[in-house]
Amino acid sequence: MGTEREAKVMHAHDPTDAKRRAAPLSAVALLEAEELHAYYGESHVLQGVSLAIGAGEAVGLLGRNGMGKTTLIRTVLGHVRAARGRVRVRGREMTNARPYAIARCGIGYVPEGRGIFPNLSVRENLLMAARAGVDGRNDWTLARVLETFPRLHERLHHGGHQLSGGEQQMLAIARILRTGARFLLLDEPTEGLAPVIIEQIGNCIGQLKRRGYTVLLVEQNFRFAAAVSDRFYVMEHGRIVDRLARAELGRRAADLQSYLGL
Repeated sequence: MGTEREAKVMHAHDPTDAKRRAAPLSAVALLEAEELHAYYGESHVLQGVSLAIGAGEAVGLLGRNGMGKTTLIRTVLGHVRAARGRVRVRGREMTNARPYAIARCGIGYVPEGRGIFPNLSVRENLLMAARAGVDGRNDWTLARVLETFPRLHERLHHGGHQLSGGEQQMLAIARILRTGARFLLLDEPTEGLAPVIIEQIGNCIGQLKRRGYTVLLVEQNFRFAAAVSDRFYVMEHGRIVDRLARAELGRRAADLQSYLGL
C-alpha cells in the first residue's frame, strides 16, 4: 500500500485530472500546454505535461535540477520538438512551430545562460533588439530601459563580456523588453547573483506585473519565486505533480520540502 504522498503524485499524474484542472484557464489562457511529451535521444524527458497560464499572471515553475523544467520551456518555444501533445498560444495551435513564430506572438525568452551578445556593447545589444510588439507598439524606449536599469546606463559603452553576472542578467531582461514581448519566460534569472541584484530583478518583475505583463519563472531560489509569483507548478521526473496558489505555501511547507529539499 503506497504512502499518502505517492497517492497524491499518482493523482497528479492522471492525464484526465490534469486536463480537468487546467480547463478553467483555457478560455482566457495566453499559453496552454496539453499532455506534452519530449525526448532527448532515448531519454523521455517530458512525460505528459499540462499547464495553462493566463494573461497578466506570474507563474513559478518549481522543481529540483534535472526534472524537465528547462526542457518544457524549450519545447513550448519550439527549440525542442514535441513528440506528442499540443501547445496553444492565445488559443492558436503552435505545436512545434518555429521559434521565430512563437516570438512573433509576443513571447520573449531569457535563457539560463542569459544569451546576450558578448562582442557587442550594452547599447548595441539594446538597439539591435528594438522592434514593435504584436500590437504595433513598444513603450520600452532606450531611455526607459536605462531608467529602469541604471547600472546599464553606467555601463552603456562596455562590451557584454565586460559585465558582471548581474549586469548581464539585467541586460538580458532589458533586451527582451525592447523586443515588445509581453510574456516573458525567465529561466533561473537569479542564479549566482548577489542579493542586491536579486532584489532589483524582483522589483522589475513586480513592475512588469503591475503593467499587465505575463511571466513564467523557472527558479531554484524558492524565496524569490514565492515573492514574485501568483501561483506555482511543481515538476518531478518530467511531470507536473502539484499546483499551488501563493496562499497555500505556508500550510504546504512539508510538501514543498519534500519536492524541493528546502
